[in-house]
Amino acid sequence: MAQSALVLGGGMVGVCTAWHLRERGYDVTLVERGVPGRETSYGNAGLIQREAVEPYPFPHDVLKLAQVALQRGNDVSYRLRDVLAVSPRLAQYWWNSFPSRYQISVAGYEALIRHCLIEHDRMILASGAGNLVARHGWKQIFRTVKGFDEGTAKALALTRRFGVESRILDSMELAREEPALKRTMTGAIYWESPYSVSDPGGLVGRYAASFTAGGGRILKGDARSLRTDGAGWCVDTVDGTVSGEQAVIALGPWSEVVTRMLGYRLPLFVKRGYHRHFGWKGTLNTPMIDAEAGVAMLPMALGLRVTTGAEFALRDAPLSTKQMDGSECLAREMLNLGDPVEATPWLGSRPCTVDMLPLIGQAPSHRGLWFHFGHAHQGFTLGPTTGRLCAELMNGEAPYIDPSPYRPSRFGRAAQA
Repeated sequence: MAQSALVLGGGMVGVCTAWHLRERGYDVTLVERGVPGRETSYGNAGLIQREAVEPYPFPHDVLKLAQVALQRGNDVSYRLRDVLAVSPRLAQYWWNSFPSRYQISVAGYEALIRHCLIEHDRMILASGAGNLVARHGWKQIFRTVKGFDEGTAKALALTRRFGVESRILDSMELAREEPALKRTMTGAIYWESPYSVSDPGGLVGRYAASFTAGGGRILKGDARSLRTDGAGWCVDTVDGTVSGEQAVIALGPWSEVVTRMLGYRLPLFVKRGYHRHFGWKGTLNTPMIDAEAGVAMLPMALGLRVTTGAEFALRDAPLSTKQMDGSECLAREMLNLGDPVEATPWLGSRPCTVDMLPLIGQAPSHRGLWFHFGHAHQGFTLGPTTGRLCAELMNGEAPYIDPSPYRPSRFGRAAQA
């Protein structure tokens, strides 16, 4: 008789976990409150980032900290009341960003990122989603000589250390490759290996359809109803209560709601982000991100998607248009944008841990319960990679990469219910 599992959460991470379990013969029910791929996974930059071998650390540079504190830039914003509420976690994030500790996180992060294209390719092929994916990389563009010089040095270091592919473009080369740019930029780093996706939510939907075509089930339900059921777990859905021998919490920024109900006090927080689509008649040969200004410009099926950097705020705090307005102004300096497609910007939350590594593994205090969340900026990139790892651990297989950096028990008493 097939083993059974419940997967809670229909974003990229949850769908990929369900897909990999079903591939191993599990009877899998994925429980999602809405439509798979329409929450956090819908609102990202749509990049599968092979070059993202280093997670985003908390800044230690005094000038950068001052800029953030005074909210002088567009790349980082915050709500003071919310920052105070999560200050102990942000302090841990800052502590883990010191070089010696940060390099430990980099090692664990890179071990996952290096497999992202291979694992996505398997699922793209299985789901017939090739028409959504372009394999042309993206460009990191720079406004200042200082930023360009620092970015170039970092790119060359990453190439030497990790083998990621990049090409340096000076101002004239960038202008030739991207004639739609109105503003003269100092230069760019062309990251050649990553993929870009024209409909991020649509790609998750294709993966979900592949999962159901293979015999999996997707039901609408409330993850907060998760509870033990004999030796297994059950949850309530619109079609009644469903059970599984094992259960996976893959709820992204909502994971803490369920883990706290079960007695865990994990050091989690969110970074929020916004996007909006605009009509336009230009052409970009690749997506572009202006990291200095905190704005990304990405061709999508709905138009040109303009995104923001990070906002430190509680997940359910009211929407603020400040960063999105700033991103729109910056994008209009560079490209001929038309009117916005949506009436209001989209808002989502990135699920973060204080050591910048996801949680992947069995819950320390509950048999048959698995944690799979905390991917921060790279859930869209890493879903197939960590979905495979989680499924291997659940199935008792030898994992294809060392799972120890991601074990939930690394947080000690906070990971005990």
